[in-house]
Amino acid sequence: MKAMDEVFKAINDPSRRLLLDSLYERDGQTLGELCAYLPEMTRYGVMNHLNILEEAGLVTTLKQGRSKYHYLNPVPIKLVHDRWISRYAEPRVGAIAGIKARLETGEQAMDKPVHIYKSYIRASVEAVWAAITNPEQTVQYFYGTAVDSEWEVGSPMTYAYPDGTLASEGHIISIDPPKRLEFTFHALWDEQLKQEGPAREVWALAEMNGMVELTIELYDVAEDSKTMTEFTSGFPYIVAGLKSLLETGEALPSPS
Repeated sequence: MKAMDEVFKAINDPSRRLLLDSLYERDGQTLGELCAYLPEMTRYGVMNHLNILEEAGLVTTLKQGRSKYHYLNPVPIKLVHDRWISRYAEPRVGAIAGIKARLETGEQAMDKPVHIYKSYIRASVEAVWAAITNPEQTVQYFYGTAVDSEWEVGSPMTYAYPDGTLASEGHIISIDPPKRLEFTFHALWDEQLKQEGPAREVWALAEMNGMVELTIELYDVAEDSKTMTEFTSGFPYIVAGLKSLLETGEALPSPS
């Protein structure tokens, strides 16, 4: 059990997941090469992350002369994923699901968004963040659904209709209140959307000339998919409703 706890702890940090993805893309890298993926972190900080991954068995190393090479070991990821998918483990497992899928299918991580939507809202960053995370407000602009989450890395994040039926489910990948929220979003209101699987979204807020620049980035979606069509057409309505609510106090009419 201790070994699996170490795996969960190791993959709970976005920087360590980035290092695992980097080794997946090119195995056998040195500390210096891996530091390039985390330019804002010190060499010592990257080394500490690699030590945690190595202790969890997710990374193995080989020393040749004065160089130390790091290699991805996918076995613990597959074992944990296959054995411990359950209701209590889903938030943690969500953090490694993407890595596992790429290991098994050869799919590369998407490093750039497939769609970006941007809007400007005359409000404070704190007010916009509150509207994004407050269920009493999301129900007024997010197609009548209330958001629910503990707002911590790995925690579930759902949107539910008034009768309790889930419109979507996902988990939080990273969060930096009140500036940035990254999460998976698996639409459940349509069978084809269910089959296509979860998308990944980043909502970023920045103050600009007395307003808030809200940027929504969409990842991990095929450009010819129904998910792409529905999400890109839905963002303008959602953000327009959010903007109207914060600037006028009134929600937009429900779409027909």
